[in-house]
Amino acid sequence: MISDFHDLSEKISQLAALTQSLRSENAELRLRSVALAAENAELARRMQEAHDRVSALLEKIPAPEQDEEAA
Repeated sequence: MISDFHDLSEKISQLAALTQSLRSENAELRLRSVALAAENAELARRMQEAHDRVSALLEKIPAPEQDEEAA
């Protein structure tokens, strides 16, 4: 009987340790997820800026003349 309680106590301790480990890992993953989302937003912003700059440059390029298009 005492052995059964000891085994149960050991299993409960293992479960508590595993639970704490998983909670810690979950917290780390949440922080990493937030950091990656911020990085993704920053990269998207930079891509939009690059797109806007390229579009502005393309608008400054004069259109080809009709004679040049036929050649």
